[in-house]
Amino acid sequence: MPIYAIGDVQGCYNELQRLLERIHFDPAKDKLWFAGDLVNRGPNSLKVLRFVKSLGSRAVTVLGNHDLHLLALSQGNRSHDKFGTLKDILQAPDRHELIDWLRHRPMMVHHKKKGYSMLHAGLPPQWDLNAAMACARELEETLRGPKFQKFCKVMYGDKPDLWRDDLSGMDRLRFITNCFTRLRYCTRDGRLSMQDKGSPDAQTNGSIPWFKSPRRLTKKDRILFGHWSTLGYRQTGNVCCLDSGCFWGGKLTALRLRKKKLPKPIQLSCPVEPKKSS
Repeated sequence: MPIYAIGDVQGCYNELQRLLERIHFDPAKDKLWFAGDLVNRGPNSLKVLRFVKSLGSRAVTVLGNHDLHLLALSQGNRSHDKFGTLKDILQAPDRHELIDWLRHRPMMVHHKKKGYSMLHAGLPPQWDLNAAMACARELEETLRGPKFQKFCKVMYGDKPDLWRDDLSGMDRLRFITNCFTRLRYCTRDGRLSMQDKGSPDAQTNGSIPWFKSPRRLTKKDRILFGHWSTLGYRQTGNVCCLDSGCFWGGKLTALRLRKKKLPKPIQLSCPVEPKKSS
């Protein structure tokens, strides 16, 4: 079964459809992996969400920070309500069905036979693949369970920034959330640098991309991620960033996953009018 991994769509429905035409996507035979951030910023978040949901088991999407932002808004957390492109979803007649579907999506997926894992943002150096999958399940259980609303009310924050096995409660869930949906940089001693953004060339404080941490326990694992448009499409060792900045006038990227090696990307140029940064 062909599997195509696709970078951050962020509400760019038309571009997604053009990319699927380019790869000759056949929902009867093929499967799609989305790297998260299906929604926000772009003009057609509602159409993207409905389309991916309609694919059923033919599409898997991990949750990104913009997806969690939508979930938080749906539960009344307006503390970070600075994006206006999600109102169509929140006002849609099928909003409850869409929100319920979204909160049941995974944080991380792994295909044992093909040898790939996908998440939206990054992994701390202290986790091996088994620990990462276990932490993903913890967060998924919270999103799908009776503590969902409470979690959405208090999920934002940059602390704690260092993993400990004995972290518990909201501190543990917030750390896990930040890794899977927000992480780009770490310090050399393994702390999360949540305020660091931009390209690696622009960093002056000594922070390093999470995937370059010398202590990272997932160095031998093939990992796909998104979230980092200023990094752009990049293959470095066993990791691959799929966020090539579609919304910002960059490209939308797809990879056909192959067992033996990281494949070459299939990309669609997305020439769009400049949009205000959020």
